[in-house]
Amino acid sequence: MQAGSIVVLGTGGTIAGRSIDALDNIGYTAAQLGIESLTASVPGLGEAKLLLTEQVSQIDSKDMGFAVWRLLAQRVTHFLARDEVKGLVITHGTDTLEETAFFVSLVCRPVKPVVLTCAMRPASSLQADGPQNLRDAVCVARWPGAGGVVVVCAGRIHAARDVQKVHPYRLDAFDSGDAGVIGHVEEGRLRLMREWPFDKQGRAQVAPESIAAESLAQSLPDPAHWPRVEIVMNYAGADGRLVEALVAQGVRGLVVAGTGNGSLHVDLEQALLSPQAAGVRVVRASRCVAGQVLAKAGDKLPDSAGLTPVKARIALLLELMQKDRDGDQSADVS
Repeated sequence: MQAGSIVVLGTGGTIAGRSIDALDNIGYTAAQLGIESLTASVPGLGEAKLLLTEQVSQIDSKDMGFAVWRLLAQRVTHFLARDEVKGLVITHGTDTLEETAFFVSLVCRPVKPVVLTCAMRPASSLQADGPQNLRDAVCVARWPGAGGVVVVCAGRIHAARDVQKVHPYRLDAFDSGDAGVIGHVEEGRLRLMREWPFDKQGRAQVAPESIAAESLAQSLPDPAHWPRVEIVMNYAGADGRLVEALVAQGVRGLVVAGTGNGSLHVDLEQALLSPQAAGVRVVRASRCVAGQVLAKAGDKLPDSAGLTPVKARIALLLELMQKDRDGDQSADVS
């Protein structure tokens, strides 16, 4: 591998999907093409001969799970540690892309750029957007000064913390809400709107202090032993029966997607207070697409510090994992 190399990791998704009909943009099968085929199909990617490809998984991202996350974090950490690697690109399905991006940002906290990209149309489509997205992602990974975990889609660069999938069909399916995009990719050049998502020490700017990336990146436990954290939602007529069932099954964390400013039906709130008092971690987010929960006096449940429900779940999952690890170390010392 040459100095300045870009590593491309494939995980499947629509970008690698195919349909028997080039006019069918929804009836395709995801994850059909390997990463070597994907990169070979994009004009100009192989000219500099700086690309190393690796197939980490081959799945539809709706089926993303902890085992793939663990392996992906390990491979990202492995390649970023090599001096000759300038950055990474990860091809991914759109459905859970925002979750994977946030997970990688918290666990790996890279100084070098890690760029996730995707497609809303399969590779077989007349409107295939994957090739341009992949080319743009490589451009971002090579850009001087780029760093941290970002998502590139439809010519826009999103920070892992902010990005959300907001549309099920259009090519520009992602948004960064109030934060806005980091920048745009225009004909192979970047037009930046704000700073890259890492600080001078290389730490993710939004990582909770309770999560020690250095200890988690290389020592993620077997997925079967990850703490169980679930999401419940507030809505008209919500009650506590789902919460009670989850607690009975041994859930260790609950994220509640509240209405508006994290507001909860009185019955649901009461059902959450009891397990919180018993040691189950409860975090209150908002089901609104934009904005964040604003804390106020008298709140009985902690808020998610601006994270969406799915990202609050990831942060809570990692915090509980860190707590378990710290507890094991304390037990070893004693």
